[in-house]
Amino acid sequence: MVTAPAMGLRHGALNPSRGFASSASLIEPHGGKIVNLMLKDDAAKAKAIASCNRALELSDRNACDVELLAVGGFSPLTGFMNEDEYEYTVENMRLKGSNLLFGLPIVLDTSCEDTKVGDRVLLKYNGKDVGVLTVESKWKPNKPKEAKMCYGTSSIEHPGVAMISMERRKYYIGGKIEGLNMPPRPFPCPTPEEVRANLPAGKDVVAFQCRNPVHRAHYELFTRALHADNVGEGAVCLVHPTMGPTQDDDISGLVRYKTYVTLAEEVKNPAIRWAYLPYSMHMAGPREAIQHMIIRKNYGCTHFIIGRDMAGSKSSLDGEDFYGAYDAQDLAKANAAELGMQTVPSLNVVYTEEEGYVTADVAKEKGLNIKKLSGTKFRQMLRGGEDIPEWFAFKSVVKVLRENM
Repeated sequence: MVTAPAMGLRHGALNPSRGFASSASLIEPHGGKIVNLMLKDDAAKAKAIASCNRALELSDRNACDVELLAVGGFSPLTGFMNEDEYEYTVENMRLKGSNLLFGLPIVLDTSCEDTKVGDRVLLKYNGKDVGVLTVESKWKPNKPKEAKMCYGTSSIEHPGVAMISMERRKYYIGGKIEGLNMPPRPFPCPTPEEVRANLPAGKDVVAFQCRNPVHRAHYELFTRALHADNVGEGAVCLVHPTMGPTQDDDISGLVRYKTYVTLAEEVKNPAIRWAYLPYSMHMAGPREAIQHMIIRKNYGCTHFIIGRDMAGSKSSLDGEDFYGAYDAQDLAKANAAELGMQTVPSLNVVYTEEEGYVTADVAKEKGLNIKKLSGTKFRQMLRGGEDIPEWFAFKSVVKVLRENM
């Protein structure tokens, strides 16, 4: 049985050059506090369930959103957005009222014609009661507008646009959430409060977002990020993969989880923390980068590594990129100060025959011989049982991938 790696952490004093946390606290969550919507006792849960007059089976994506709302990953939200809140966020990338930054709207879809304002809806996922929604609004969204404003395109060649156009149902319903139980998952997803409880107060916490197994170049990237000029001494890196639905050709969350646990045991790096995020990717590029930063802020992170074309996507027809290579970096940097965070650009690290992993500019300056292996070629070699070079992938990760193909 695979078990989660421990998140034991060492506490330290504040680096006076930072200013994100005091010696007794971590970075303040988005909006000032972590929202916790989980009902605490069985009697309260039973009463909430008994008050429901209809039920809704959640999709995998819906279940991720309900969980993040209930545990505070989407703080300061206390439920699915109502129509006016949704429209404001779509148009302004901010929350109505507070005007706080917020990357993408959080909505719940339904095809039920009878659902109406005032209904109490029991939210179910894979046979388990996970929450109750009090319906405060119901509307038929302008999906082309949502797509154009949030994804930068209304083309269904974009996977996120295809999702809202063809996967989401006819209506959106908004309202406050009461959490009953965590959605059943084959791997643990620690809450913001749980992750924060195990982070070192007064130290920088650098978030690394991924949706794939961690290979050698990734590892070099996020361990080197701890030594960036704007990261304080004694910082830790939170490797925080998204474990909800991503793209159709991505490796499943459970298999990826097994690779992360195996790698954590292998490297035993005291500067790395591992936790798993029940979030479904939208591949929304720049606006999703803002969403990721807000979520990681709620989980206690002060810095965020922004890679080239982060959360980017390609056309399903011609393979053309929907976003520029640095669009996400630029929007994140432009809004980092308002979020109280700092960005750490993703280094372009390459493997060389002479010196191992170095940055691309160093390799060019020294005339070093760079070795390359594409993701497509790696997957072909993996399926074909060929030896994978250790400079590209950890043997332990390759073993897990082969065992679960």
